[in-house]
Amino acid sequence: MNVESESLVALLDAAARRAPDRIALIADRRTDPVRPLTLTWSELADQVRRAAAAFARLGLRPGDRIGVQLGNTVEFPIAFFGALRAGLTVVPVNPGYTEPELVTVLRDAGAAALLTESVAALEAAGVLGVPTLIVAGQVAGAQVPDGAHGLAELMAADAEAVHEHCDLAALVYTSGTTGRPRGAMLTHRALVANLDQCAALEPAVLKPSDVVLLALPFFHVYGLGPGLGMLTRTAATGVLMERFDAESALRLMTEQRVSVVLGAPPMYADLVETDADALATAFGSVRLAMSGAAPLSGEVADRLRRLTGTRLQQGYGLTETAPVLTCTVGRPAKSGSIGAPVPGVDLWLRDLEEPGAPVEEGDPGEIVVRGPNLFSGYWPDGADGPGESGWFGTGDVAYADAEGDLFLVDRAKELIIVSGFNVYPAEVEAVLLNHPSVAEAAAVGVPDERDGEAVKAFVVAASGRISTAELASWCAHSLARFKCPREFEVVDALPHSATGKVRKVQLRKRS
Repeated sequence: MNVESESLVALLDAAARRAPDRIALIADRRTDPVRPLTLTWSELADQVRRAAAAFARLGLRPGDRIGVQLGNTVEFPIAFFGALRAGLTVVPVNPGYTEPELVTVLRDAGAAALLTESVAALEAAGVLGVPTLIVAGQVAGAQVPDGAHGLAELMAADAEAVHEHCDLAALVYTSGTTGRPRGAMLTHRALVANLDQCAALEPAVLKPSDVVLLALPFFHVYGLGPGLGMLTRTAATGVLMERFDAESALRLMTEQRVSVVLGAPPMYADLVETDADALATAFGSVRLAMSGAAPLSGEVADRLRRLTGTRLQQGYGLTETAPVLTCTVGRPAKSGSIGAPVPGVDLWLRDLEEPGAPVEEGDPGEIVVRGPNLFSGYWPDGADGPGESGWFGTGDVAYADAEGDLFLVDRAKELIIVSGFNVYPAEVEAVLLNHPSVAEAAAVGVPDERDGEAVKAFVVAASGRISTAELASWCAHSLARFKCPREFEVVDALPHSATGKVRKVQLRKRS
């Protein structure tokens, strides 16, 4: 087996050969007049080669990890594929991360470099002493600081071609059960396998003639794989949105005749609240609209269909599965269904009471999966990955109907999903417990019409009164916005089991 043929870089090279003059990326000039408006596939491949040479010139070597903290701009795919061509492992980082969050991720990954436009990232790199800090030209309007390098300037220099390979393509961080972020190790093979699995769906989820709205953030595995990865595999055209807002999305969809929309439930919830005529016009060219990363409201799906005639397709997956496991494409329309496993994914439902046994027909059970798209465990030693037989328990609970379509009903773990982003209560609780006025804290997920779930914190004061406004400010300093509690409730005591564990079921009932 030739590992290079299974690499994401090979997909880019193939796209540049097949469709050199087709537009690969369209940037929205109205929001960013400095960056290029368009790049063809051949132009993108050339920029990627220059980026790879720049990384090598900086002394980065195959196997080194590089943090990439950028929005959905043309620099992200250039840096992403450039790093892979140089044999580096990419660590995608949320631009909204605070300095403590960023330090935690980069330190755990042992990052050798960072590509960013964030002042917080500059400060984090200073704390870590990252040997090479790369920034994309300017940071918050300021010139590149001493000791840092502008990517554009480095790419402008002549250099020899670089093409190295490292099996580990990406280290995508997701909170562990302890609340500490853990890097899911995604190889080229796993990522390409999932693209192949999605490409095997019928009807086709993406065609070379498609124009795709790329509003899902590339630092999220959904935007990185089904978004940027699938676009590259197909050599289609992508329309970049650095920050999603419904009105701008409708304008771009109309102007660029978008035919495929990849989104998350909050995006669609915002879209159906816009002007009905503008919505119908924008979706007039759309042949496929996909929702994933979080449960989809049936009300939102029904409203979009009434207003535009578009049926929202639903997908389900995990960071650890690169990411797609199931999809409704080609399946009958069923409210609440996440569809059936994509080709190449084996899936069964494990009994919650007897973990080694399958469930009775129609009963809920934990989703357990196997396939070439699974991750290689968590960084650095591959811990908690698929077992010897290749099976991996997702922690999500579902039941299957008589036709094999799956319906999510619960999560076996305490994971909270806000707008498709994972939040573990332990991480939020650890921040709250560092506040001198907090004696005890518990975080739970509560239903939210727009984001699916929101974080609510129950807090016991150490003494006297405690200000919820102060707690909100405290959390904002250490947690990305989506992790911060939307609501605080100060209570006299938390309910505990006989062993001292907080009874979160009781807290959820009170919310």
